[in-house]
Amino acid sequence: MRTVLICHTGASLDTEGMARWLSSFTDLAGLIILHGTTRQMWGRLRREMRRTGALRSLDVLAFRLYYKLALERGDRHWESRRLAELCSRYAPLTDKTTVIHATSPNSPEVQSFLRGAAPDLMIARCKMLLKRDVFEIPRLGTFVMHPGVCPEYRNSHGCFWALAQSDLQKVGMTLLKIDAGVDTGPIYGDIRTEFDERHESHIVIQQRMVFDNLDELQHLLLDVADGQAQVLPTAGRPSQTWGQPWLTEYVKWRLAARRRRRHADCPHLS
Repeated sequence: MRTVLICHTGASLDTEGMARWLSSFTDLAGLIILHGTTRQMWGRLRREMRRTGALRSLDVLAFRLYYKLALERGDRHWESRRLAELCSRYAPLTDKTTVIHATSPNSPEVQSFLRGAAPDLMIARCKMLLKRDVFEIPRLGTFVMHPGVCPEYRNSHGCFWALAQSDLQKVGMTLLKIDAGVDTGPIYGDIRTEFDERHESHIVIQQRMVFDNLDELQHLLLDVADGQAQVLPTAGRPSQTWGQPWLTEYVKWRLAARRRRRHADCPHLS
C-alpha cells in the first residue's frame, strides 16, 4: 500500500513517530509538513468568534494562555518520552519518502505532488479542512484519526469536550474517512485506551488514544487496503460539532475529576 502523511511542523510525534510507524508497514511515498501562517491563525480566531461570540472567545483565549503557562511544559516532556519509544521501535525514514513543505494542504504544489505520487491512502494529521480535490486523490481515500468519538464529538477537540461533559465512555479516537462534511465520513474504528484524567491533560489523553493503539490502527488500515474493513453503524446516535476548549469548562472538568477520584477512594461518600 502506497501512502502519504500530512501533519504540522513542530508536531514531532507525527512528523517523526507516526511517519516511521507508517513507513514500517506501507510504502510511505510522501510526508507533507504544514507550516501555519499568522493569517491562518487569525482566521481560526475570527471563525471561533463568529461561532461563539466575543465573550466566549475570551474564554477560549484564557484557556490557551493557561495551557501555555501551566500545562504545555509537562505535555512536551510526555511527548518527548513517547517519541523516544517510537524511534527505538521503528526505523528512520529513507530517501524513498519525499518530504514536502507547504502552508496549506490544498495548495497547488501539494495537489501536484499527490497526483504524481498516486497514493492508495492518505493520513491527514492536520487541523485544516481538505478540499475535495485533495482528499479524493488517494485511491482508497483520506483518513483521519479523530481525537474524539464520532458522531457525538465531532471537530478537533472531541476528547476535551467528552471530559468536560463527564462523558468518560466517549473519550476515545475515531478512524474515519474524510468526506465533504466535518468528521461526518464513514467510520472504520472506534478506539479507546486507559487514561488518568486527574494527572493527564486533554492533549496527552487524546495523543494516547492514537499512540497507545498503533497496532490496532495498522490492522484497520491494512483491512481497508484489502477491502476487508467494515464501516461501523452510527444511525440513531446524536451528532454534534464542538469548538475550541474553554477555560471555564476545563475547570469544571478538573473539579468533577477530583470528585470522581474521592468517591472511588471512599465509596461511602456516594
